Order: sequence, then C-alpha cells, then structure tokens
Amino acid sequence: MYGSVKDELSKKLSAITAEGLYKDERIIITPQNAEIEVSSGAKVLNFCANNYLGLANNAEIQTAAMNAIKEWGYGLASVRFICGTQSPHKLLERAAAKFLDTEDAILFSSCFDANGAVFEPLLDEDCAIITDSLNHASIIDGVRLCKAKRWVFKHADMRDIEETDADTGKVAKGLERCLKEASGARIRMIATDGVFSMDGDIANLSVICDLAEKYDALVMVDDSHATGFVGATGRGTWEYCGVKGRVDIITTTFGKALGGASGGVIAARKEIVEYLRQKARPYLFSNTVAPSIVGGTLKALELLTASTALRDKLEANTMRFREKMKAAGFDIRPGVHPICPVMLYDEKLAHRMADELLKVGIYVIGFSFPVVPKGKARIRVQISAAHEPKQIDFAVEAFAKVGKMLGVIGA
Repeated sequence: MYGSVKDELSKKLSAITAEGLYKDERIIITPQNAEIEVSSGAKVLNFCANNYLGLANNAEIQTAAMNAIKEWGYGLASVRFICGTQSPHKLLERAAAKFLDTEDAILFSSCFDANGAVFEPLLDEDCAIITDSLNHASIIDGVRLCKAKRWVFKHADMRDIEETDADTGKVAKGLERCLKEASGARIRMIATDGVFSMDGDIANLSVICDLAEKYDALVMVDDSHATGFVGATGRGTWEYCGVKGRVDIITTTFGKALGGASGGVIAARKEIVEYLRQKARPYLFSNTVAPSIVGGTLKALELLTASTALRDKLEANTMRFREKMKAAGFDIRPGVHPICPVMLYDEKLAHRMADELLKVGIYVIGFSFPVVPKGKARIRVQISAAHEPKQIDFAVEAFAKVGKMLGVIGA
C-alpha cells in the first residue's frame, strides 16, 4: 500500500519545492540568544525568535528550573486530576491570574492546547463564535472542534458591513454585521488574536469590547505575542488598549516572552476556569506541565513584575529597527510591535533573501504559503531586548546590502 502513497507524497513534496514553499529546518548548536551559532560553525545574529525579552537563556530562570527539578522531579507521569497536581502548579496559576488581572487561571502543555480547550466545552449548537479571519491556526482548530455556528469577520474590520470581492466573489463581513446575524444565539463569543503573528498588528480591543457589550457577547483573546511586553507594564493587549476587566478569556503561552520553553494558560472568569477543569479535553487527557517549566515561568513572572526594564529596552530596539529599515527603503508593515514584516511578496525571493542574509551574519526565515497567503511572502523580523543597538544597526546594514543585490531596494 505504501508504494502508491510514497509516490503521491514525493510528487507533492516536489511541487512544494518547485513553488519555493519548502521549509528547511536550520540547526543551531548553541542556546537561544541574540547571537547564536549554526551547524556550519558560523556565528550569526538571531532576528527571528519569539525571544522578545531575551529570557530564553536567562541564568535566574535556568536556576529556578533546575531547582524545581531537584525538588519536584522531572515530570508527573499523570494528568492533573489523577495525581498530577503539585503545589507549584497552583502557585503558577495564581501568579498568571494576578499578572493578567483575571480571577483564575488553568495550565496547559501549550497555548495551542489552551485554544483547543476553550470553545468545545463552553459553546453548543445553539451558540455562536465570531472569529477574525487572520486568527492563529490554534484558534481555527479549536473552533473546528466546537459545534457552535461560526462567523468569520474581515480582519480587523469592526463595521456593520458586507462586501463582495469583485475578483473572487467572496463575501466579507465586519464584526458588527456578524454579531447582528448571530443575535439569536444563546451565547456569542468573539475570538481574536491580541497580536497577529504574521503582521504584528494589534487587535482593536476597545471597539471589540464595546461591541461585545452592545450585543451581549463574550470576548476571548489569544495574547501569546503580547504577554510580558505589550502595554505599559507588559500585561498584554488588554493593558495596551485600556480594556481592563472587559476581556472574559485570555489565552497565552509561556513559550515566547516568558522564558521561551513551553506551556500555556487560560486566564479567565473563575466560573469559566472551574468549568474547564471539568470539561476541557486537552487538560483532562494531557500530562501535567513539567515542574521545570513551572519553576522557570514563576521566576519569569517575578522578574517582569519587579521591573519593566526589558520591556522598555525592547520597545526602544523595535522603534530603532523600524525607523532605520523604512529609511533604507524597505516595505515594512506599519506598527509598534517587535514583529516587523519585511514584505517581499514573491515566495522564492523571500527564501533567497533569507539565505543571502545568513551568509552575511543575519539569521532570518522567509515566510510563504500556507503560513501567509500566496503573494504575501515576507521575512518576519523579530526584535528582542537581548539585541544591542549596534546589532540592530548591523542587521539594517545587512538587509540593505542584500536588498540592493537582489533588487528589493534601489542601489
């Protein structure tokens, strides 16, 4: 049987390669940091990690993680409700809820699992989910597990509108139009990324919360690319948008700014969290978060609560890179987030440019379909607090050199 399957897969892989969409996995042979070493032995500057605050190799977090292993073991070999709950898990849930300003929190092995857990327990056939068209794959997959009716609104469009694309014939609706159409549902939930990972734009939570209150809907936000550094004290998009207490459910990860390992959390109203402990399948049927992750994440939250220095440095680094890249002539999607997409549009060009940048000391990756829409290929640069100003400047100079060579910007 496998012979025919093998042939079919080989043809599909060849087609992916021919279209310039094949994704190679580079190997790094050092810990994650602003400067890393790749398998060739070359030392390069890393501008494509989610290591926003530079904590992935933080000595205090490493020590906390190792101490947690010594005290609590390597793993629990169980799920939470059987024999997989230790006191540090409860400490982390309380710390996460406090940091995110919610009533309670529940841990998951990843935010992907957290998003897979939200919808199915809370929403039945007589309910409605209204979701942004550019939401993360984990939200899309979580919604698919649910029997609720679905509305997809045009990305970031809050209006009461319905438009038909003249070229494709596809109908796009604004959020308010979707809410009106879902008015007969028993429960309505608006689901959105707080920060959209491919573009770095921030959801308009102020208007979303206004519309949610107008149409009696819940608001769910995935803040994975915001927790720890977006907002004045790094609490996330709810802080940035000034909607304290108005978001019902926040999902986020410990695998980006909060140390870069793994693990996720749902922080929400206490009744929601309590119900999810009883009904959320990724929680009930997955191993407990490892003690090392718990210990390291507790330390990360402690560090970020004590000082905004890393968040402030990240903000300054981001503005420096964005301004200098614009001045160099690159097409950068506007915004304030450390996700800085350098738009190239052509898939092969994006991968070629990433390869050429690696040769001159900059580690970035070309993003193409299906991660982004066809014709929207880019290099997604991600800035870190671990970067120093001279490294930011070096990266811009490298982009300019390669960009001129490939005809992306003028000579």
